[in-house]
Amino acid sequence: RDKWSKKMDFLLSVIGFAVDLGNVWRFPYICYQNGGGAFLIPYTLMAVFGGVPLFYMELALGQFHRTGAIPIWKHICPIFKGIGFAICIIGLYVSFYYNTIIAWALYYFYSSFSGTLPWASCDNPWNTPACTNYFGRSNVTWTNFSRSPAEEFYTRKVLEIQKSGGLYDVGGMHWELLLCLFLIFTIVYFSLWKGVKTSGKVVWVTATLPYVVLLVLLVRGATLPGAWRGVIFYLRPDWGKLLSTAVWVDAAAQIFFSLGPGFGVLLALASYNHFHNNCYRDALVTSAVNCLTSFLSGFVIF
Repeated sequence: RDKWSKKMDFLLSVIGFAVDLGNVWRFPYICYQNGGGAFLIPYTLMAVFGGVPLFYMELALGQFHRTGAIPIWKHICPIFKGIGFAICIIGLYVSFYYNTIIAWALYYFYSSFSGTLPWASCDNPWNTPACTNYFGRSNVTWTNFSRSPAEEFYTRKVLEIQKSGGLYDVGGMHWELLLCLFLIFTIVYFSLWKGVKTSGKVVWVTATLPYVVLLVLLVRGATLPGAWRGVIFYLRPDWGKLLSTAVWVDAAAQIFFSLGPGFGVLLALASYNHFHNNCYRDALVTSAVNCLTSFLSGFVIF
């Protein structure tokens, strides 16, 4: 079986898997909704007693058996081999919506090269009379029927929901989005087609670039007026929330959603390690990086 050419290739691959959209857009919302700074207590406890041990167990299993997510269960217990197939089916569904979101991001990137950003005004063919432009204006009348130009660009230009009658009539093909999605899957394919020899190089970009973007956005956000009020809004503790079981359930769901044990990816990545690799230290380092990234992204967002 192939092995990682460098230890850093493996660490960046695990960090790149664990640090994803769940850290950037889900954690800040869940933290704010469940008591701000007080939410860090159940989150940390769930990470220490639930997420990190499972994270470590999956790395250890993959490194010991040195097989993928399907055959490993035949080594552990033959009757459990259906778990491996279920993991792959779940991973297939997850790749559908994650790559679709990336295709939307690529479409936005392509649209941003116009002279005037298409989501910055209401003067476009897809806008409706309900579109209310608030950019550069101090006196704007906003009603329950008002829609921002950014919202109408997303719903009416990107998704074209006005051409759909519902789930039974989803409308026609949006060829620009289809091309973006095709390009994303092509990039994914060429990132994986030679196994760890290519993916180990790709992660040097895909795992580090998000941190560069987060740092740039953090510096930019910190220089805006009212930035400190946003931090208070994010972390002001509401200790009464800790008495609610829903908060503890959300903390557990977030840590499992963020670290990603049970998806089979950690099994596969660890299976390319040397047998005597210190995966315990790897689990602690990558878990700590993941949780700290979630906390940092909250400052960027708020």
